[in-house]
Amino acid sequence: MLTLTIPSAGNEYVDTLTSAASDTTASLADTATTAADATANAASVASLSFWDLCMQGGILMIPIGVLLLFSIYFFIERWIVIRSANRQDDSFMRRIKDYIHEGEIESALNLCKNTGTPYARLIGKGISRIGRPMSDVLVAIENTGNIEISKLSKGLPWLATTASGAPMLGFLGTVIGMVQAFYNISAQGSSADIATFSGGIYTALVTTIAGLIVGIVALFAYNILVAKINNVMTSLEGKTMEFMDLLNEPA
Repeated sequence: MLTLTIPSAGNEYVDTLTSAASDTTASLADTATTAADATANAASVASLSFWDLCMQGGILMIPIGVLLLFSIYFFIERWIVIRSANRQDDSFMRRIKDYIHEGEIESALNLCKNTGTPYARLIGKGISRIGRPMSDVLVAIENTGNIEISKLSKGLPWLATTASGAPMLGFLGTVIGMVQAFYNISAQGSSADIATFSGGIYTALVTTIAGLIVGIVALFAYNILVAKINNVMTSLEGKTMEFMDLLNEPA
């Protein structure tokens, strides 16, 4: 009697499914690892601090940072001085008029001295010239006004120089960075990759950004201060005309 032995197909099928499942699990694990690495790299890039970014710019970031601090300090200091110079006292001219009509010249001079504003020193100079020709009085007032405006404008050319010089320093840093990047590529030869070139550009552009920021800050600060000084000049001109009209009034 013959006995036929038929191989079990079920075992082979189970082995095939087990192998496929193992391959799929390994593939998913590799994909998860790659995604985790990409997430870690992105997190490391996103965690770049402002200080680390500044350090990438090289030694030229030092003078650019000094110019930024200088611009901020100078703007605040000049703003306080100009605001104090433009302080108005509505009763000042009325009291000056009363003193002059009453012949109390010394009291008028003391009032100007105690007020301590540019227009008070302007009027005080005019009062000290009372009795001389009107042209002499006007010239004395104008000269004093020019001196006062010169005092208020002290340091403005430096701020204007910062507004134009800081971007130039930034561009200089960019050029130096680009030269270094091309030098590194040339030194590595055929082994150079995109990371070498992109890293050099990244470092070079940091100084450009910093220089432009400082230049923009200095430019706005300069224009704001110039506008405030122009307001003071307008006020001084108004006080001068009011004082000259006072001297021309009939006794």
